[in-house]
Amino acid sequence: MYQITVEQHFDAAHALRGYQGQCENLHGHRFKVLARIQADELNEIGLAYDFRALKARLGHVLEKFDHAYLNEVAPFDRINPSSENIARTIYDELAPCIEGVKLVSIEVWESPESAAEYRPS
Repeated sequence: MYQITVEQHFDAAHALRGYQGQCENLHGHRFKVLARIQADELNEIGLAYDFRALKARLGHVLEKFDHAYLNEVAPFDRINPSSENIARTIYDELAPCIEGVKLVSIEVWESPESAAEYRPS
């Protein structure tokens, strides 16, 4: 089994509804996103998946979040834009865009010390 990981980022603001503390206020992050895929075999030229293709697909998913107020972007206009919910949303949008491999997980880092990871059970 092979795993491939790419990293992208986006800058955005959010406010955590119902949070008892400073994060309930409007604030911003440079969110780092890691997408990890799994392949059982390599293709004819020895690749599990093209890094460039995976970065492009992830970038397309992240476009709508970049330089946005997440609380106004679907689905975060209905659910809290927590790192956990962001990771799940990115997973759900990216998974159908890649074929022949399995999307293993999405990690969302909101600071160098704090991250959330989503992987389906």
